[in-house]
Parts: sequence; structure tokens; C-alpha cells
Amino acid sequence: MNHRRYFGLERNIFFTGLTSFFTDTSSKMVYSVMPLFLLSIGASKTQISLIEGIAESTASLMKAVSGFWSDKIGKNKPFMIIGYAATALVTPLYAHVVHPVQVLVYRFLERVGKGIRTAPRDSLIAASVQKNETGKSFGFHKAMDNSGAIIGPLIAAIILYAVPVENPLLGYRIIFWIAAIPAVMGVLTVIFLVKESKKTEVPARSRISLRRLPPDFYFFLIIIAIFTLGNSTDALLIVRTSETGISQSMIPFIYMLFNMVSVVLAIPIGKLSDRVGRGKLITLGFLLYSFVYFLFGSLNDIGIYIGLFMLYGVYSALTDTCQKSLVSDLIAKEMKGTGFGLYHAVLGIMLLPASIIAGYLYDHVSAGSPFYFGSLMSFIAAVLMAIFLFVNKKKKNGPTIQSEMQLYRPL
Repeated sequence: MNHRRYFGLERNIFFTGLTSFFTDTSSKMVYSVMPLFLLSIGASKTQISLIEGIAESTASLMKAVSGFWSDKIGKNKPFMIIGYAATALVTPLYAHVVHPVQVLVYRFLERVGKGIRTAPRDSLIAASVQKNETGKSFGFHKAMDNSGAIIGPLIAAIILYAVPVENPLLGYRIIFWIAAIPAVMGVLTVIFLVKESKKTEVPARSRISLRRLPPDFYFFLIIIAIFTLGNSTDALLIVRTSETGISQSMIPFIYMLFNMVSVVLAIPIGKLSDRVGRGKLITLGFLLYSFVYFLFGSLNDIGIYIGLFMLYGVYSALTDTCQKSLVSDLIAKEMKGTGFGLYHAVLGIMLLPASIIAGYLYDHVSAGSPFYFGSLMSFIAAVLMAIFLFVNKKKKNGPTIQSEMQLYRPL
């Protein structure tokens, strides 16, 4: 592999980040207005949650499968090309939607593409990292991801502002067409600039054995499952914000603030996790999420919501970067695709019940109840994460959570 560095980063780290920048610019242009678009064509809050839950949960199966097969054949790039191409092909189709069920179909197809590419992409990043740069590398990727998530909603807000208020559907359809452009640029970046990262050859039989994954990894997955049960789609945050009476053209801008905070903090937090350990920062992120969601449930003030979205960005930077880095630390190199696949599968599978619960609570109990539920689940996950830290610190013959078990290798 070519080890030429770009801005102090390995080639693959930089260009994979650039790919995510383009793709997230596209997807967040769409996602920042999708809940409003669905409401405009007659969808309920339950339907919005269900669409997101089905799409994410189905895609999670592809994440596990693609991670397994990328380890089996020793290649990541083909899965990345297929996955990013799916997003580029589906995005302009949203412009022709007239019924919520069509959004479900297109979201399903687009998320399948994400499922195909995500675990192999994370595996490629992990395999491209030089020693002691795991947190920094995943932090950079998160930063590029969220940089696109800043630009995308900003473009969407400008388009909605320019379109006459009495015809918002026109603005949504223009957004969907324009969003296809950066999606195509992401595909081209993968094809021409990302290089395959060679993997250590191991017998296929041992490579696919889940027993080779360490017990601490499975404990961490249980914690993630509990947290995700209360981590319903961000679409409900957008819906909740729209109920304050704010102009629709401002909602993508507020969503952009969340991503802006996350991108500013992603790399510093990634570097910090390399020094102090991932587990402490993940625990802090869960507690912050619990606080933010509790206030989303109990208050209904746009000024406060703006501040909460910024705190939500801090939570995102703390957890997304550190969780992936911890998964990478816990798993041997030849099993990273499988490990990331299982991690993403747990995230996606739990999103279906999370979305069903949240949508039902929103429509049939109260607007605040899904946020109270999310706050409770996050607090429980924080407690379990503290136990995870304590148990690993007490191990006499194993590495502590401070080093995130970089020496831990499955038998």
C-alpha cells in the first residue's frame, strides 16, 4: 500500500474522509428536509419513525454480511464502490415521490448501499492506520463526515429560503436533484483515489469464527444495544423543532449547527481518546445524551433547542469517534470487518424497535415521552459503561481500559 501522507494522514484515511464528505453533503441535504417533506405529503410521526427504522434495520443486516465477506475475500474497496454508487443512484429519485411508501422503498435501497459499504470502509480505515493514530484517524473521518453534514443542510436551507413559501414541495424536489451531484463525486473519489488495504492472510475457517472475538467486545455490544433502543431517529428531533413555529427554511440551518459542533470536536476528541482511553469519553457522551433528550422532552422553546442541538453535537463527537476506535482496539486486524459488521448490525437492528417505540409514544402518549424514554435508556447505558470500565481496570493480567486493550487478541 502507498504510505504517502496527506495533511499528516495516511492516503486512504484522507481520501476515504473526502468520500464521506461528498456523500454526507448529499445525504444530509436530503435528510435535513425529509421529515418535513414526509409531513407535507401526509405522513404521520409514527410513519416517519417506521420508515427510518425499517430502512436502518434492514441495512444493518447488510453491514454484518459485507463485513464478513470483506474479511473472507481480503478486500474492502469493491463493497465501498457498490455502496456509495447505490446512494448516488437513489438520491434523485426522491424528487418524484408522491406517497410515503415510495420514500420507504428508496430509503431502504439507499440504506442497503450504506450497509454494504460501512463495515468494509471502517475496516479499511483501521487497516490503514499507523500505530497510536486510531483515534486521530477515526476522528478525521468523523470530522469529514460532519463537514458534509454542515454543507448539506446549509445548501438545503438556502434553497428553501429562495423558494416561495406557498410552494415548499418545489424546494424539496430541487434539493433532491442537486443532492445527486456530490453523491456522484463521492463514488468517483472511491474509484480513483482510494487504494485497497492488504489484509493479513489467515485460514478462512478461523477468520469467520465469532468465538475469536473477545468477551469484552460482546459486553460492549450489549451496552450499545441498550443505548440504541432509546436512540430513535433524528427525524423526530427535526419534527419536534418544527412544532415550535420556526420557519421551515431555518430547520436545516439548526440541524447544521449540531453537525458543526461535532466536526469541530471530532479530531480533538479522537486524539484525546488515544491518550485517556475511549471508555470514559463514551460514558460522558451517554450522560450528555440523556441530559439533552430529557430537556427536549420537557421544554418547547426554540432558543433552548438551538443550544440543545449544539450539545447534541458534543455527544455525537464523543460517542461516534470513540465507539469505532474502541471496536478497532478490541479486535484483531484480520477480524475487523466482521467486528465492525456486528457493531453496525447491533446499531441498525435496535433502531427498528427504537423507532417503533418512539413513533408510538409521540403519536399516542405525548410529544415529550419518546425523549424521556431515550434519556432513560442512555442513562442505563452510561451506568453499564462505567461497569465495563471498572471490570477491565480490575483485570490483573490484562490491559486496562486506559489502553483500550490494544494488546488484547482473541485466542
